[in-house]
Amino acid sequence: MSYKLICLDVDGTLLNREKRVPEPVRDSLKKIHDRGIQIALVTGRMPAAAELVEKELSIPCIKACNAGTYILLGEECIHSRCLSPEAAWRIYEDFMARSHLPLWIFKGRKWYVTGVDYYVERESRIINHKPELVDMSELIRLWKEEGTGPNKLLVGAGPETVSQIQARMKVEGLSGVDMARSSEIYLEIFPEGANKGEALEVICRKLDIRREETMAFGDQELDIPMLQKAGTAIAMGNAIEELKQMADFVTRSNDDAGIAFALDRYLDV
Repeated sequence: MSYKLICLDVDGTLLNREKRVPEPVRDSLKKIHDRGIQIALVTGRMPAAAELVEKELSIPCIKACNAGTYILLGEECIHSRCLSPEAAWRIYEDFMARSHLPLWIFKGRKWYVTGVDYYVERESRIINHKPELVDMSELIRLWKEEGTGPNKLLVGAGPETVSQIQARMKVEGLSGVDMARSSEIYLEIFPEGANKGEALEVICRKLDIRREETMAFGDQELDIPMLQKAGTAIAMGNAIEELKQMADFVTRSNDDAGIAFALDRYLDV
């Protein structure tokens, strides 16, 4: 198979537990980039955080950010999907405010929060970027005037709390909304039908690449649609069991340069 596009989840896949790209992975990606193969970072991260990873790789990457709802090709946004202001307000009022948890809000290059706690501070340190503290009602009013909304919302909390909120949201039902875990402490909420699989398809259309010419790597629930759409689906050794069951190949873990191991197997790098 001749590959033209490699789609990579970032946290838990491309990055090891120290939040760095292992040297063998960096070297392998440089080699395939030099062959003319495109690299896409398909991530829940916001653009500023994805750009940090791109800088560490030292190669230009397509950046499908905010769980694939905001895609950058260079500096050009080639795709953007938004939640309605009404859905965003219901999530904030019915699930977050009542649980006394801050809601994380992503719109383009912006990261807003309705409060600051341990998980917000933790993420801020990891990506070296501070969010803007906002009044949710004021943000909703502005979005209604502009006819827009957030690309993605996020719940960051302990694993049990995140599981409980996800279960409540599924039981109560949220119109026009999909959700998935990106880790045990993060629940990502995005427009219905918008996911990493759609992001892969958008990139393929833009670059005139067939899906059969793509390979995707992931480790969590959020990555499932991307692996389902890819020509070759690779699950990390540290991936959830559901992802491993559907993958074409299970590689080594993110701490053991699993991407490099799989690329050597499939592309002889």
